[in-house]
Amino acid sequence: MAYYHRNLPHWHPEGVPLFLTWRLFGSLPASQRSTARIGCATTPSSDAYSGKKFKEMDSILDKATSGPSWLNDPSVARSVTNAVHFGEEKLNFYSLHAFVVMPNHVHLLVTPKFSLSRITNGLKGVTARDANSILHRTGQHFWQDETFDHWVRNPAQFDRIRTYIESNPVSAGLATSPETWPWSSATQINST
Repeated sequence: MAYYHRNLPHWHPEGVPLFLTWRLFGSLPASQRSTARIGCATTPSSDAYSGKKFKEMDSILDKATSGPSWLNDPSVARSVTNAVHFGEEKLNFYSLHAFVVMPNHVHLLVTPKFSLSRITNGLKGVTARDANSILHRTGQHFWQDETFDHWVRNPAQFDRIRTYIESNPVSAGLATSPETWPWSSATQINST
């Protein structure tokens, strides 16, 4: 099992699906950043606690009325969606199970075929360059540095996470059904 530690601990068992979330730089108010750090500390012994804290952080992001929401721009959201598909189809970095691009964060459920750092650095790097170009921003952070990750323990959890990801626009009040949100695997799967 791969392990590394930055601000948060990261465990990555080989061949196991991972639930990933990353957010825009500056998308959490300073008063909420400690919740984000606690919510992302997913150790095997703190799974239930960290899951609750993660949902609190995700709810804060979903209800945000301030901070950047650059992913609301259809060109930026399309760029991120295309990069997610490119990572699976052309680069073969992972098997993609579910994703959603929200106004200020992204959720992804994948089974990695390469190191997670290579996957997230690639996705976040190319999408940051594209988005900053689209938005006419230069020399500025686009994504928050660290990514939340959680390994999926069993098939029931996999199904719950997939549903959570694809239903996120509905629970955030942005769509009436998962299929109506254009930047999601729910739309991609049902449109083919």
